[in-house]
Amino acid sequence: MSFSSEVKEELAKKISPARHCQMAELAAIMSFCGQYGRQEGSGLYVVGFQTENEAVVRKGFTLLKKTFKIELNEMNLPEDFIRKMGNLEEPVSPLLIKNSCCRRAFLRGAFLSIGSMSDPAKGYHLEFYCCGEPKALQLQEVLRDFGIESRIILRKKYHVVYLKEGSGIVDLLNVCEAPVALMKLENLRIFKEVRNSVNRRVNCETANIAKTVNAASRQMEDIEYLRDFYGFENLPEALREMAQVRLENPEAPLKELGECFSPALGKSGVNHRLRRLSELADQVRVYEDARRKRNGKEEYPFSGG
Repeated sequence: MSFSSEVKEELAKKISPARHCQMAELAAIMSFCGQYGRQEGSGLYVVGFQTENEAVVRKGFTLLKKTFKIELNEMNLPEDFIRKMGNLEEPVSPLLIKNSCCRRAFLRGAFLSIGSMSDPAKGYHLEFYCCGEPKALQLQEVLRDFGIESRIILRKKYHVVYLKEGSGIVDLLNVCEAPVALMKLENLRIFKEVRNSVNRRVNCETANIAKTVNAASRQMEDIEYLRDFYGFENLPEALREMAQVRLENPEAPLKELGECFSPALGKSGVNHRLRRLSELADQVRVYEDARRKRNGKEEYPFSGG
């Protein structure tokens, strides 16, 4: 069974104790997937539901019985029912959903009738298929009354009211009073958030490690270049000591390099000396390139001090 079906099964079992809430939910079901009219020949009113979900049919007839005392095998409808439900082509009467509790029941009936949602393990998406824009706008307005933002898109002949935020879907399940589905969804959200958080931290640490390794590799190249083309004996004592420590510890981070000195150096001090070595290596490279072009030899016109 899909998650959407599980939600509908849970909502189908929820019966509001108040008659006005029962009537609001019934009005939603009738408006979105119900029908009634006179039977040919007898002239009697009959009622039915166009849906493939048995839970919706059961809920619809349960509410008919509780609110208007209409039995499944009855072939007539009381005038009160016809007056309350009105023209099913139009939105539900605002009088039936004026109370907050009735609007909750209305949303429950709407999701049962025309709602669907994707598997939250794969993504967050919930939508209602409305057969007309006025009904879609009414549904959007009721959602907004509970602080749930939604959008409307025209898809073929339907106006689809949809939610794409996990928080909005959680709020809707809470409003519709589906605690089991709500808890399951929240658990999935927590799991996904923790997993994403761990992935972000791992990616960040991996990036930092790669950055450290690349920096150390460049430092080793610069120091080896200075050793081969400049000579450590020409370096100031502080830089010569730094170069030797880095050569002996090619993969150590700055903090560990600093602990090799006496007294110990901080990360900024180590970084400053390594940066001076890299700058000096760049100067030597420029000089070596120029010397090769001249094909001659000269003393270095600079020092590492």
